[in-house]
Parts: sequence; C-alpha cells; structure tokens
Amino acid sequence: MKLVIKFGGTSISTGKNIKIVTRYLHSLSKQNQIVTVCSAVSGVTDDLIQISKFIQKGNKEKANQLAKTIIKKHKQLAEESITKSQNKKKLIEKLNSDFNELEELLHGMILLGEVTPRSLDYLISFGERLSIILVSFAIHDLGKKSIPLTGKEAGIITDSNFGEAKPLMDTTRIRVSKIIEPLLDKKVIPVVGGFTGADQHGSITTFGRGGSDYTATTIASCLKADEIWLMSDVDGLMTADPKIIKNSKVLKEVSYTEAIEMALFGAKQIHPRTFEPLLAKKIPMRIRNTFNTKNLGTYVTASPDAATKKTVKCVSAIRNNGLIDVRGGSMVGAPGTAAKIFSILAKVDVNIMMISQSPSESSISIVVKKADLDKAVSALEMNLLGKLIKKLEVTTNVTIIALIGSGMRGTVGVASRVFDAVAKKRVNVVMIAQGSSELNIAFIVKDASCNSVVQVLHDEFELAKIN
Repeated sequence: MKLVIKFGGTSISTGKNIKIVTRYLHSLSKQNQIVTVCSAVSGVTDDLIQISKFIQKGNKEKANQLAKTIIKKHKQLAEESITKSQNKKKLIEKLNSDFNELEELLHGMILLGEVTPRSLDYLISFGERLSIILVSFAIHDLGKKSIPLTGKEAGIITDSNFGEAKPLMDTTRIRVSKIIEPLLDKKVIPVVGGFTGADQHGSITTFGRGGSDYTATTIASCLKADEIWLMSDVDGLMTADPKIIKNSKVLKEVSYTEAIEMALFGAKQIHPRTFEPLLAKKIPMRIRNTFNTKNLGTYVTASPDAATKKTVKCVSAIRNNGLIDVRGGSMVGAPGTAAKIFSILAKVDVNIMMISQSPSESSISIVVKKADLDKAVSALEMNLLGKLIKKLEVTTNVTIIALIGSGMRGTVGVASRVFDAVAKKRVNVVMIAQGSSELNIAFIVKDASCNSVVQVLHDEFELAKIN
C-alpha cells in the first residue's frame, strides 16, 4: 500500500520513542511505500510561541534562555536516538546549521523588538524542522534511506494568511507528486514536517494548531494514497473521554461526517480541517496509537459498514466556557441583529462556539471560551447596550455536551431519551442546539454537572457495548 503516516509530538518526545517509531516505519516499509509526517517534539511549539512573547515584552534574556533549552533538548534526543557514531556526527552538524539559523532569527527579532505574523510563522516552523531531521536520521541509522523535507521543500504552496494558511491545492498537488513520487520509487522514506508550507513568495506559513494532520491529509490527497494513519498516544476515537468514563470504548469505524463532528466537538486527536483534502478522493483514515500498534484503532471512511450505524456513537464534553444571553425588545423583527453581534465579536477575535435564538427574536444566546468571555462582554456592552440590546446576562463555567452519531438522523425519540436521562440526574439544561443534519444534539449544563451527565448518557445509549 501507499501509506501516509503522521506522528504527533508525544510519539517522538524521547529518544526511546523515536526508536520505536523508526523501527515500526522500517518494518512497514518492507511491503509498503511510506511517507511520514511529523509534528514538533512535544512542548517545543509552545516554547517557541513563548519566545515570541518574551521578544514582544523586550525580555531578551528569557528569549535566549528558552532557545538554549530547545537546542539542548534536541541535542539530547540526537544522542539518545542514533546508535552509529558517523550518523550521529552528521546529525549534529545538520542540527547545528539549523540552530545557528534559529539564533540569527531571534537576534533579528530582538533588535527589531517586534513579532509580525510572518516572523512568528518562520519562528514556530523550527519545531518541525528540527523533529524531521531527528526522525529521518534515526531511520537512516537502521539502514533505510530517508530524507527530511519541510512543508516548503515537499511542495506545499499556500496562501499568505500567516498563522491560518490554506494550501493552494492545484499547485500543491503538482509539486508534491513531482517531488515525493520519485523518492518513493527509489524506496526512500520522506519525513515531512507537518503544520507548515510556504506562500508563492517563498515565505514560511503555518496552518494553525493541530495543522500537522492537515499536512498529512493534503499529502495523501496529492499522492492518491491508499490510507492515511494518524498516530498519537491514544487508541482511536472514543465513545467518551476515558478520564470521565472508565468503560469508554474505542470506536472501530466511523464516517467522515461523524469524525468531523467529533473533531469540532473537542476530539483532541483531529484538527477539524483535516478531512477537507480527503473528501473528494475518499481516502480512508485510521486513528491509531504509536505505542499499541496491535490495535487497528478507528477506521474513518466515506461509506461505513451498515452494522456500525448506531444511533449515538459518542458523548463529547467541552468544558470551561461562558454563556452570554443577549436580550432586548428592539431586536424583534430588526434585520441584521445577529450579524451586528457576530461582527462585533469577530473584530475582537472571539470565536462563537454555539448559538441559539428564541423564536420571539427577543434573545440570542452565545457560547464562547471562558478565556474570551470578558473581551466578548466588554465589546457587546460598549457597542450595543442601551441601543439594540437592553440586557446582557452572563453565566460562567458552563460545559457543552454533544451527542454525535449518524444513526440519529430520522430516528424518533432520541432527544426525549437524552433529556429524560439528564432530568433523572436533576441537572438543569441551560441551552439546546440541534443542526438540521441531525448528526448531533448539543446542550449546555453547568461545569459541576459535566461528569454525571456524560456518565448517564453513556449508560443510556449503552455505549460501553458499542463494538
């Protein structure tokens, strides 16, 4: 098979883990063509973002100190993951070249005393630049040909929207296949840096957090891969968060649409945009555990088996949110009310997670992340209070509970089962939203009730017996 296999940061966080990953790739490559995509080593992207914050505050010493910590971490991983001294020497030389470039970049940013979206993307791309060198050399250390490629070197061309770039798929498809196909024909394993590409001017761009998945699916689409595997430290998509539900199960098979809903409702394993490149080509995906390869994980496909079409597949919970209830008689029948509210929040970079409007049009309820709550309320008060809206009510510490499953579509009585089960726990439902697709039912409860609600719904739909 032609496989694109993506490894998350925890999969390559120690020298021992890098060896586990590369031995597995070496074994798979005997019968398959492999392209590997890697995230930055666990914690490194956060450290690079922190460096940018130190630069913005003019704290040169802390920025340089943290850069030295990153360099030390990668030198240590090089020592632990490579056995042959000649390979280790070449690896250190290659890393030192990148370390020098990183230090020069920091020096320039510190002198200017500012961080632009473009320079930030360039800075945080170093996480993947360094990790792919480690993994590629570790594969080579086992006697298999390998080459590290940044997203730019692999041929991923994007727009110039720094921080949230999108691949220009037609150009990218031509370039990626032209660069990577010949390597596969020569039995070389390309190790591609996730999360990054370059715009048409050659400037480094990034896809936003979780973007390594997006890189992997983009490459899979360009190469018409047979399957794509997302490898992390979990066995697959679960019926519920195992930290809340001890008997939660790995879902053996889900549809693309269900997996997209799970990603949107907080399944940490997937970036919501991951599926865009796969949909047209209908390339199946597996979500698997690097450290438990005997488990085949969750199979994500365009056409799942009829036997897997259960009513509800999973209960998801997104904690630490705030609810804003916007009220006012002036809102009734006034065209553009919602548009005004949403544009005001957009201007202050507040993402709206969930919306509900009463049929009377006299109130709109909005859910935002708790971290954005103060900013959202201030913006609405300054721009609309006393004009379009008369009252703002704020509820802190709320959880979004979502039930997801394509089997809910057209099934009578699902909502009544959900709210009967919640009522038995004497929990008040603050807000409800269901899309016309009927793929999910989402509602709001207080954070304190989260665990008991997830448990009662997991039991109600017998999700522990799902497979």
